[in-house]
Amino acid sequence: MLGLLKERAGTALSAYELMSRQALDMVLAHLPAARDPFADAHAWYGLIELAAPESVATLEESLEGVLVEASERGLVKDAVLAGSPAQRRSLWALREGISEAQNHEGPSLKHDVAVPIGALPDFLHASSGAIERVVPGIRLVTYGHVGDGNLHHNLSKPVGWHDSEFLTHADTLTRTLYDQVAAAGGSISAEHGLGTAKRDAAARYKSPVELDIMRAVKAALDPQGLMNPGKVL
Repeated sequence: MLGLLKERAGTALSAYELMSRQALDMVLAHLPAARDPFADAHAWYGLIELAAPESVATLEESLEGVLVEASERGLVKDAVLAGSPAQRRSLWALREGISEAQNHEGPSLKHDVAVPIGALPDFLHASSGAIERVVPGIRLVTYGHVGDGNLHHNLSKPVGWHDSEFLTHADTLTRTLYDQVAAAGGSISAEHGLGTAKRDAAARYKSPVELDIMRAVKAALDPQGLMNPGKVL
């Protein structure tokens, strides 16, 4: 779908967000203004936006053409277009409300990872299965920026579990997911960096060359170790 969008819309493609049904369900359950744009539930959703100097009518025609072609190829089951700024805001609110909605479901294990774009489907299938085997019934709240190969692969406890019971599996779940990221040739850190939470994981999953480069940059910019000592490295 991303390839088709790039081919037909070119540089006008400004956003292509992926959302799982689980993520959307939480938004619909906890954010009062949220409304499901479709009559039927689907496993995955893509939020697409075009932006260019051309007229709105030209962009709408371009997007409609892409969606028709995607439907004919079997890439899309249903689609809805925003017909006004208010409708655009309501669609974006579904994507932007995911993190807040997940907070209402108790503690979550947040993972900001990236894999090669072509590997996204296989990675989602493999990683979801591996995580499910560790904690059956776990809820995967997955969303991200398809054009960057970036996923927020966040995990919420199974329905009926206590928070403490879920958190006892935190290290195993994270290790399982990061092993899948490494197998896909990806990165355990995409847009939000490493900080302290991923410091130990970085030592395990980053290559020696990457770590040496990071240390060299740190030494060049902060030779006395005054800036955020002990963080990341």
